[in-house]
Parts: sequence; C-alpha cells; structure tokens
Amino acid sequence: MSRASDRAYTQIRGMILSGELAPGAPLREEQLAESCEVSRTPVRDALRRLEAESFVRRNESQRSYVADWSLDEMEEAFLLRAMLEAHAAKRTAARISWDQLERLKSINKSIFQAISKETPDIPLFLDLNRQFHAIILTASKSDRLANMLTKLIEQPVVLRTALQYDRENLLRSHHEHEELLAAFARRDGDWAEAVMTSHIRRAFHAYADAHKRGSEDGRDGLAA
Repeated sequence: MSRASDRAYTQIRGMILSGELAPGAPLREEQLAESCEVSRTPVRDALRRLEAESFVRRNESQRSYVADWSLDEMEEAFLLRAMLEAHAAKRTAARISWDQLERLKSINKSIFQAISKETPDIPLFLDLNRQFHAIILTASKSDRLANMLTKLIEQPVVLRTALQYDRENLLRSHHEHEELLAAFARRDGDWAEAVMTSHIRRAFHAYADAHKRGSEDGRDGLAA
C-alpha cells in the first residue's frame, strides 16, 4: 500500500469511527479524495481495505457505503468477542506481570475520574477503556487471539456502544474492571473468564436497548 492509500484509509476509518460518516452513508470516491487530499486511486484502495475489515459494504450496483449492521449481526459480533476476550482474560490471569497489573489499576482509576465528572467524558472513557482491554490482550501472550480480536473490538458499532451508556452503565463497567483486577491479582483464570463474559454481554444489551429505542423513535439506532 502507498502512503497516500494508508493516509486515506486512516482518515476514512477515523470518520466512520467518530460518526462523521454515519452507518448507511454513501461513500463517494470524489468527495473522499478531496477530503483526504489524495487522488481517487488511494481512496479506492482504502475502501477495499475497509470493506475487508467490515467497516464498508457494497450494494448490488457496486457502490460503497458505511456498514450498517443489523441487531442479529451485532449480537453475533458481541458473542464472538465475549468468547475470545473471556479466553484472553483467563490466559492473562496466569501470565500477567505485576507491572501490567499496576498499569491496569492506574487506567481504571483514570476511567473513574473521567466518568465521575458532572458530564462524563465519553471520548476519554473510550480511549482509556481501549487501553485497558489492549493490556489484557497483550498480557494473554497470544498473537492468534490478538489478530482475531482486533477486528471485533475495533468495529465502529462496538466502539459506539459506550456512547449509549448512562452514568449507571459507565460506573458498572468500571466496577467490572475492578473485579477483573481482583481476579488477576488472585491468578484466578475461571473468575476472570466469567467476569469478562458478563462484561461483554452487558455491553451488548446496552447497545441493543439503545438500538431498540432508536428504532421506536424512528431514528438509526447506531447513531452516536
């Protein structure tokens, strides 16, 4: 891939993740090329790459648009993520270093500060939450798991789930992180596995509730 293609990929992916390009939105090569300040060829390459990663889809006329997942597709993605990330947590309990555990504690403390503000800092929560789960995945010491999980964790609809959380859900997420830390400190893989499974399943139900509310209101449930 050329540098121009990489730049187009990064920018378009960022616009999808931020919600600037909403689910179902058409992706016009000319407009994207202008936004990314590249020619149409790098944009075409970037769209193919994003399609392979399930960020982009094509319709019957081969026009590209931002992937708009059904609730059934989302449930499957969360189910797979729960299975894989729970396994990662179980491995991590036996392999995590004390330095990594201390780093997780520090991040979760920062998460609590971010969500305890008068208006919870959701972008900061998302970034810290990503760091928290990334350390767990690194500590599991499985390249295969990392490769499989990265796509699921980075799906735009998964990242948007936190934007549907109220303060109660955010605090519950923080508490579940605390329970994971306790399981890791005890080197209890079964406990860590169970907590991670419920952690991801609850995230799905928060997303599903928001999706249903959006449908009832006549809005797109994926909107951030």
